Amino acid sequence: MDYKKTKAAMTTIPRDLDILERETGNVYESVMILAKRANQISSEIKEELNGKLQEFASFSDNLEEVFENREQIEISKFYERLPKPTLIAFEEWKDDEIYHRNPARENRKRI
Repeated sequence: MDYKKTKAAMTTIPRDLDILERETGNVYESVMILAKRANQISSEIKEELNGKLQEFASFSDNLEEVFENREQIEISKFYERLPKPTLIAFEEWKDDEIYHRNPARENRKRI
């Protein structure tokens, strides 16, 4: 997913608990789903950032290069300005873009 084009808020704002309860009926279960999705988003962003920063990796110990590499600094600043993974996950939850299932509930329904 392209997290650069997300409509997630940049700051934390109060949320309506009804949004969290609508899918699962349980706020705590919904929060756990959001936490797992936020971890996925965080690891994807981290991999992407590390891949871009690897292009600038130099294996020499030249301090002048480290401080003068403006492109690397700009890339890092861009990723710092992205919304937090939890806010992106909540935006996906609001837009019904997160697939989730609870195997324990599915087993209860079969009996």
